[in-house]
Amino acid sequence: MLVVLVVVTALIFDFTNGFHDTANSMATSIATGALRPKVAVTISAVLNLVGAFLSVEVAKTISNGLVDDTKIGPAIVFGGLVGAIVWNLVTWFVGLPSSSSHALFGGLIGATWVSAGTDSVHFGKIVEKVLIPAALSPVLAGLAAMIVTYFVYRIFVRRGRTSGFRVGQIISASLVSLAHGTNDAQKTMGVITLTMITAGTLPAGAGPPLWVIVSAALALALGTYLGGWRITYTLGKGLTDIDGPQGFAAQTSSAAVILASTSFGFPLSTTHVCSGGIVGSGVGRNESPVRWGTAGRMVIAWLFTLPAAAIVGAAAGLVTSTGTVGTISVGVVGLAIGIGIYLLSRRSPVNAGSFTTPAPTVPEQEVGRIAA
Repeated sequence: MLVVLVVVTALIFDFTNGFHDTANSMATSIATGALRPKVAVTISAVLNLVGAFLSVEVAKTISNGLVDDTKIGPAIVFGGLVGAIVWNLVTWFVGLPSSSSHALFGGLIGATWVSAGTDSVHFGKIVEKVLIPAALSPVLAGLAAMIVTYFVYRIFVRRGRTSGFRVGQIISASLVSLAHGTNDAQKTMGVITLTMITAGTLPAGAGPPLWVIVSAALALALGTYLGGWRITYTLGKGLTDIDGPQGFAAQTSSAAVILASTSFGFPLSTTHVCSGGIVGSGVGRNESPVRWGTAGRMVIAWLFTLPAAAIVGAAAGLVTSTGTVGTISVGVVGLAIGIGIYLLSRRSPVNAGSFTTPAPTVPEQEVGRIAA
């Protein structure tokens, strides 16, 4: 029953990952009018589903690389997942495109650390596979987008050759969605596989079974289809004013970085990559100034994501390690927090229509209440 509970919780995280990261693939296409919001999320959901079947390298990194699977059990994984889900919901509520991936890593690391000791966490692998890609990927995407944007405007836009960028942006957005599926769906597959290894139902070093791949792909696609409009609005409207050529440059650069990382098994943050691409495209086009205040708040959220999720995961893991009552208590508290955040979000809804009308702001007192 505990394994079943962890699998269900992992799929819930995957669902929140989907609506949390929809913006990564489609925010620029929606903002420029290349795709209508509902059409955009439908395309993204389908391609996320397809992408999930193209690789399992990232899943193997998570199930066999970050923590010692011989020293933890399913209850510890459950605590880590609760930490990740809570952080995802909080950042979604305030519209900050933080990393679902780092929330997952932080929750898992925190829960493992307090429950099984420092030597149960493979810090060398975390630095190599998580922290270094986290620092480099948005910079690489931003530089690539800046250079591509500069030359696109210099060679094409100034000469009035802009007719093909609408189609190009749709193609590049689709490529980002496909790349997102190859990277982010793998993380849930890896967690479920790790749970089954710790429970003894799979041998050490095993890859994800087919049913794990299918269920993770479907959960991510469903979450993507529902939109995550609050974060999509921030990326599409809040960082810089984007037009078609600029969006094409940002998305093409982001897709290239994500696909390259997936081939090496790096579970990077697609949020960081796509945000870096958008900022880079703004820098590359002088007429489209970057809103550095919003970008600064995003970076602060990025810095806090892994340690904040680790703290919540550590607290949850400590309680779940006490036994069945502790596990049930963590589940109930996590569910209550999730319902509370959803109800608060209904007071200031952001939906597909917010891209043609000003989106309501989240009242500051509600943000403070959630943060507390």
